[in-house]
Amino acid sequence: MLSHSFYNPDDKLAVLMHGGMRSENGKTGLSLLRYAGHRVVVVIDRQEAGQSAEEVTRIPLPHHVPVVASMKDAIAYGAETLAIGIAPGGGRLPEDWFVELEAAVAAGLNIMNGLHMPLANHDRLKPLLRAGQWVWDIRKEPEGLSVGNGSARLLPCRRVLFVGTDMSIGKMTAAIEFHRAALSAGWKSKFMATGQTGIMLEGDGIPLDAVRIDYATGAVQQTLMECATGMDVVWIEGQGSFLNPASTATLPLIRGSQPTSMVLVHSCSRTTIKGTPWAKIPALTEVVQMYECVARAGGVFFPAKVDCIALNTFGMTDEEARFEIRKTEKETGLPTSDVVRYGANELLKTVEGMASKNQ
Repeated sequence: MLSHSFYNPDDKLAVLMHGGMRSENGKTGLSLLRYAGHRVVVVIDRQEAGQSAEEVTRIPLPHHVPVVASMKDAIAYGAETLAIGIAPGGGRLPEDWFVELEAAVAAGLNIMNGLHMPLANHDRLKPLLRAGQWVWDIRKEPEGLSVGNGSARLLPCRRVLFVGTDMSIGKMTAAIEFHRAALSAGWKSKFMATGQTGIMLEGDGIPLDAVRIDYATGAVQQTLMECATGMDVVWIEGQGSFLNPASTATLPLIRGSQPTSMVLVHSCSRTTIKGTPWAKIPALTEVVQMYECVARAGGVFFPAKVDCIALNTFGMTDEEARFEIRKTEKETGLPTSDVVRYGANELLKTVEGMASKNQ
């Protein structure tokens, strides 16, 4: 499992988000605001400077988080670590953004880097690092990986995998909401991060898109075996989708985790596959059948079912969201909700055997 010895879950964060607060490219920063909001003390976005993060994003935050134009302006807010909250095209930082990293390191801040571009040994940053200061390149393949062998099926804990109709639709968000609901219900619960944003939030996990394909299933299995110790349930962050031709991560997640059940995530605003506009997302009943068929592999593996559907109704009114939920339940026969809007407590009860321990 990838973790960092210097990682501190209480570090105060500045989040670099130039142009990303109203864009899908800023989903890492937006997730940090939503789930690490108590840690975020300032956001850097020159396009939104002078406002508050809550005003711009409409995400309820536990305290006022100002938006400033530069790292120079952010220093006064006492951040200890700068998190790169944006994913620029091609995964490389523009020059004017790189200046912000230099200013952060020079001011004594650590760096959390979720980009494919490594920074820990960068010749412009390394000379500026002081004793005890770190740059964490999250998208780095761990050492000592091996191929998978299906042994996760022997784990006694429940293993719930989040699968989707497409990529970038909220699988990580749904998994975190279920994890929080399970903790509140008295379960020993663990969120297993499989992408850079989840790892930033959890402090450990596996950056699956940085792992060579031959070792991807083994990496999922190894990470799960470690984080499942002593747990009643592990909520496994999904990546990609079988429906998206750019995605290769879903099958290793299914085979490596040997799920006991699945949650299907779907964005109501998405009717075609991201990056492939001619490819329509099929009926959710067909998507459910596809995932269940692949999971059981003709009877070789456990016949994991899709227990419920988590809709992403972002941008809809409450009335519109509830209509989509009712419609999806009628069409699929599966319990459905938007766990960000309404919480995951009700859907938690539908996951096999997940009734509250406190009842």
